[in-house]
Amino acid sequence: MDLNNRGAAIAVHYERIWQSSPSYCPWPDLELRAQELPEGFAVLRFAPSTGNRPWRYATVCMSSSDDVDAIELHMICDGSEGDCAALLTMTAYFHRVSARLGVGHSVNFGRPWVPKSMCSFGLISLPYLGGPPLENCDLAGGGRVRCLWLLPMTPEEVAFKKTNGTDALEERLEASGFNYANPWRPSVV
Repeated sequence: MDLNNRGAAIAVHYERIWQSSPSYCPWPDLELRAQELPEGFAVLRFAPSTGNRPWRYATVCMSSSDDVDAIELHMICDGSEGDCAALLTMTAYFHRVSARLGVGHSVNFGRPWVPKSMCSFGLISLPYLGGPPLENCDLAGGGRVRCLWLLPMTPEEVAFKKTNGTDALEERLEASGFNYANPWRPSVV
């Protein structure tokens, strides 16, 4: 894995928080989008460091050093699903060429998270499972990146968010006890 200085610093941040060494997730269509993504862009996969912890996938260099509100995204799933790398890459591409994303924004994946999943959208959320230590990645030279959670959603959940707001959706998600790492989970609305 050959990361630039920015990517390496972000990877070390994730390693420290998740206590797991990453591996690089190749995705064939990445080459098609490489010219629109910042130099060094990659998706890393972090295996569970204990038996019960899920897999984590995270972008590095989705942000660039000149971004005012620099963000990176991560996803969590039950298994080593290759589709997480694809969805993170597509979301990073959308962020760079179409519309800047931030907390509370939703994105249409254009397909299910994995085959037969009801989740075909993503919600950019605070990283509730890691809190501020995960969210705030301080870089050498005074830069900061926000590491946010890309949480797969159903179309019904996104419609609920648009009508009732992100806080109402997050309250509904929390009250339901939904399994955020399960691609085949039912909708909470």
